[in-house]
Amino acid sequence: MLKTVVPAVCALGLAACATPAHPENHTPDMPEAAKPVPAEASAIALIIGGSGAQIGLARLKQGPHGVLMEVTIDEGGLAPGWHGLHLHEKGDCSDVGTFTLSGGHHGKAEGKHGLMNPVGPEMGDLPNIWAGADGAAGYEAFTGLFELAPALEGDGIALVIHQNRDDHLTQPIGGAGPRVACAVIEADGS
Repeated sequence: MLKTVVPAVCALGLAACATPAHPENHTPDMPEAAKPVPAEASAIALIIGGSGAQIGLARLKQGPHGVLMEVTIDEGGLAPGWHGLHLHEKGDCSDVGTFTLSGGHHGKAEGKHGLMNPVGPEMGDLPNIWAGADGAAGYEAFTGLFELAPALEGDGIALVIHQNRDDHLTQPIGGAGPRVACAVIEADGS
C-alpha cells in the first residue's frame, strides 16, 4: 500500500511537531506498535574477482525498512564502466571465474527480473555499480526487497557483480552478462 508523505508542521519554540489530520493522509493498515520489526542483522562479504583474489568488501545492515549496503572495490578490481549487481540464492563462490554455484537471483520469479519491470522486481535486484577509469568503485544502496537475517539462513546468499550493465527489464538478468566477481554474505558478529 502506498503511503502519502506529509511534511510535519512545526512552530519555533514548540517541543513537538504534528502531522495534519486529513483522511487522505491516514494509513489504516496496521497500528505502528503492531508492525513487525525486522531482526537486527549485519553482514560482511569479501568480494573476489575472476582470478580468485579479493578485490573488495561489502557490508550490509538491516534497518527498520530494509537493508543498507555499502560496497567498495579496490583499484583494478573491475573493468571501467557500469556493472550489474545482484543478490544470488546461494552463498557459494567456490567455482572461481564462473561463480555459477551461487545459483540464480535471490527470490527469483519467472518474468519478474528488474527494478523497472512493471510486474517485478525480484528480491535480489539492485541498482548497477559504476567503476571508474582505475577500476575502483564505491557504492551505497538501500533495498526494501528482502530482510537480511532470513536470507543468511540455510544456503545463505551471495553478492554477484556482472560484466555488463543491467537494463532492469530484460529477462532473466537484464543483459548483465557473465559473472565477474562474487562474495559470500556472512553474518558479522562485530
